Amino acid sequence: MRCPFCGNVDTQVKDSRPAEDNVAIRRRRFCPACGGRFTTYERVQLRDLVVVKTSGRREDFDRAKLERSIRIAMQKRPIDPERIDQMISGIVRRLESMGDTDVPSKVIGEIVMETLARIDTVSYVRFASVYKNFQAADDFDKFVSELRPGAVGE
Repeated sequence: MRCPFCGNVDTQVKDSRPAEDNVAIRRRRFCPACGGRFTTYERVQLRDLVVVKTSGRREDFDRAKLERSIRIAMQKRPIDPERIDQMISGIVRRLESMGDTDVPSKVIGEIVMETLARIDTVSYVRFASVYKNFQAADDFDKFVSELRPGAVGE
């Protein structure tokens, strides 16, 4: 593994342990050239996924992009970071097990919305505001009023 600080390719693993409910391995690494320490994660990847955008454009699935959008929606919410990692891993596993390597972005958005709705209502509404492209306060009001009868729980 290349050192992110100096570029040395001869780094050493100092500690390995299971992470994300045993679906990843967390490795603490050390670079003997510059003394830098960093962490890497190793995960099983069942297949290479391609996201098909609504415009028809295609791009490689990026787990980090999915993670960023979910973490933004869950920012400052009382959710354990380990729970967030488990949720993201679960979404990725679900996408990989769908059988097709081409996944429409709409399907990814719906799976994320469904998962967030079960975990935290505020995060669900935050994600929905971007995913559904809310333009005005009325959009929020309408969306939240649709939630009230069903009472999606935190």
